[in-house]
Amino acid sequence: MKVLVLNGPNLGRLGRRQPEIYGTTTHEELAELCRGWGTALGLAVEVRQTNHEGELLDWLNQAADEETPVVLNAGAWSHYSYALFDACGQLVAPLVEVHISNPKQRPEAFRHNSVVEPYAVATIAGEGIEGYRRALELIADNG
Repeated sequence: MKVLVLNGPNLGRLGRRQPEIYGTTTHEELAELCRGWGTALGLAVEVRQTNHEGELLDWLNQAADEETPVVLNAGAWSHYSYALFDACGQLVAPLVEVHISNPKQRPEAFRHNSVVEPYAVATIAGEGIEGYRRALELIADNG
């Protein structure tokens, strides 16, 4: 089964951006880990990252058309993008929301709300990179 792991803005800077919050694993290392975890679970994992909201929306629309499961870390867009909300609402296959940190525990109040969460079968937050593994396990179990 094909699974898309989609990462939003600034996640391409993993390993360099606020390592005290997001850890030292780079995005390329995360992609390798996700592909390896996916293979072990019988999943064909494709990892993408973008800083352009329209591109993420296009990928979600494609996933909806193809009924492809999605693991999504939409970064800051999770908290305010109604276009993202609408795109997630079109998904047919399971969607698992992932956050490396736990936004609801962060001091900025705007991070406490997610427009993705209403459409997700689960939200995994605050487990670092391991959250992606758990998300892929959920997809494998619910796919």
